[in-house]
Amino acid sequence: MTESVDVSQATLDKLKKCGQGTITTQLFKRGYRQQFLVGVAPLNKDCEAFAGEAFTLRFIPSREDKDWDLGDLKQRGEDNVQWEAVEAIQAGQVLMIDSRNDPRAASAGNMLMTRMMRKGCAAAITDGAFRDGSEISHMPFPAYCRGNTATTRPAYHRAIAMQEPIGCAEVAVYPGDIVVGDADGVTVIPRHLAEEVAKDSYEQELREKFLFTKIDAGASLFGTYPAGPETLEEYEAWLAKGNDL
Repeated sequence: MTESVDVSQATLDKLKKCGQGTITTQLFKRGYRQQFLVGVAPLNKDCEAFAGEAFTLRFIPSREDKDWDLGDLKQRGEDNVQWEAVEAIQAGQVLMIDSRNDPRAASAGNMLMTRMMRKGCAAAITDGAFRDGSEISHMPFPAYCRGNTATTRPAYHRAIAMQEPIGCAEVAVYPGDIVVGDADGVTVIPRHLAEEVAKDSYEQELREKFLFTKIDAGASLFGTYPAGPETLEEYEAWLAKGNDL
């Protein structure tokens, strides 16, 4: 069940400006060791960063008596939880697919991606594979996976449930969690932490933007990263000039 904690658009906008390393550092400070989806990458690395609420979809292994109607491999119509999920997901949400880390068959293809893109969904992510990778790689829609395959989903996967807790790339994902992604990958933030993580991540990004200028100009790591008293004074003066992300 989705947590009732409100997450504002301002919070999501802040998160979109923060890198994965910054967000995972802030989560680590709060005791969350591994919220990054290791091995999952965007098909289109030029897509903009996103942040949105998780909408979950879970697969189990397919079985011949349930998924192998050789007279109709399209598996459309009744008993198609995958299609139900694509129709149920709302604008701004992120489809998170538990494919059991199995890339042998596609979790979805360009038709479903196009449907979600036109609905205004934020992204689609699987710990398996997508098909139609060349087409998806040119779409202005964030789609993350382990790789591309041509194999149809029913060969290995059956969509069994939506909007329940799942594991995606060995990270627990609950419906309503906040998912943030960019060209470097994807991180899952527990919903109740989203606002404070966004605030502290934004402040960290701003501070490190300044510290980078110091390091890039030849300053030593010691006293600069992390910032010592003198560097912090310089940082405050930099902020006073109106600098921002």
